[in-house]
Amino acid sequence: MPKNSRAAPLLHPASPPIRPRATQALSRFNLDFAGDTVGSVTVNGQTATWQRIGEELVITPARAIPRNAVFSVQVAHFTATPALPDPGNFLGAPFFVTPDGSALAAQPDGAHRIFPSNDHPADKATFTTWLDVPVGSTAVASGVELLELTLFGRSISLHVQAQPMATELAQIAVGAQTVISRGSHDGIQVRDVVPSRLAAELGPKLAIEIAHLDWLEAQLGDYPFDSYGSLAVDTSLGFALETQTLSLYEVAFFSYPQSVYEPIMVHELAHQWFGDSVAPTQWADVWQNEGHATWYEMTWQNAPDSEPFVADMQLYYSYFDLLRFYYGPVGAPLSGDAAQLFNPNVYYGGALVLYALRQQVGDEDFRAIERAWVTRNRGTSASTADFIDLASEISGEDLHDFLAAWLYGDVTPPMPGHPDWTVTPVEPVSALARGFQLQVAMPAPLDGNHAAGLARR
Repeated sequence: MPKNSRAAPLLHPASPPIRPRATQALSRFNLDFAGDTVGSVTVNGQTATWQRIGEELVITPARAIPRNAVFSVQVAHFTATPALPDPGNFLGAPFFVTPDGSALAAQPDGAHRIFPSNDHPADKATFTTWLDVPVGSTAVASGVELLELTLFGRSISLHVQAQPMATELAQIAVGAQTVISRGSHDGIQVRDVVPSRLAAELGPKLAIEIAHLDWLEAQLGDYPFDSYGSLAVDTSLGFALETQTLSLYEVAFFSYPQSVYEPIMVHELAHQWFGDSVAPTQWADVWQNEGHATWYEMTWQNAPDSEPFVADMQLYYSYFDLLRFYYGPVGAPLSGDAAQLFNPNVYYGGALVLYALRQQVGDEDFRAIERAWVTRNRGTSASTADFIDLASEISGEDLHDFLAAWLYGDVTPPMPGHPDWTVTPVEPVSALARGFQLQVAMPAPLDGNHAAGLARR
């Protein structure tokens, strides 16, 4: 995208085809799409008819698709226009413009406002992304860059995300930016993408991600992708976000002390295992993403048996009835609205569930459960029921009732190993008063799925 026309539509004259498999015979099918325009559609190389119905692109191929057939769908000349991000409109700009260019923040279901897709984390795919921009602009995407060439004043690059990715995690960033290559680290291509004018300032700060990679691999096993890095954008988003292989941050995060921004970086990197490689099958399972990322953010700072860590868990435990009453159980948020879905209970309550599990089965089995979860389910979408089954298998203990009580129960269960811990009762106060009490006691998470300030503790 030209530097001086950053608000121009994103145009796809010849996008790579989608290659789905038909689970039933299809005389027509839908793709999610709420972008600006569509030029034409072909199915298996033949022109197809199509219409826009709400946020659906309804496609009728020239010939019906047999069951189990792999077929090709190409949507040409579709456009999407970036918007100015507004921190007051939570996740309102999945394709956003910055002073330096544009980037994506499509979680949870904003990808179909940019490109045609099945916009749900249960349907993952590998991605091939061709980027065509004027010479002088830099373009990056999720995955690994395999080709870059200059042709007739255009810079053309090929990026491949070889491991499956949910649509909401795709990243494309274009503009006056610099790619800082940190080479190969244990087989992982590490690079950061920053506004060119801020490269000298941000480059040294982002380099700490190498230590984070080493630490998390020690906890969880091999990093699940071929590349990793940070994308810093000079705009006000109100969040950080785990876009796959290229975590998204506001430049402003890095004006705070390292003790503030470093845990956020660990949180987003942990998401590459929890939420990216292993995605939820339904959004009610989002605690698997956020509870785990919060757990590793916290254990980066303090060991789980240390006094500060246990004190934090006791605090979360004391508010667990109130969190559940206001936001719904950890495994069943009150609604699918983004602001409700990514609520403090899936973060803090999710971490508390993991603490209870560790207390119940012991550290050795807990570590084995965590590694098995991200290893066995790598590149797939998995459910809370799958997690409970796995925990039961690894521990040799039937944990179905135990974890169901923590994830879905109406009242807070006793905490194993801490019979003296008590829960603050839910008083018959207004929802507004409950919300105020929670905000004072437990600052909102800093992760990209929940709007927040920078006051972590």
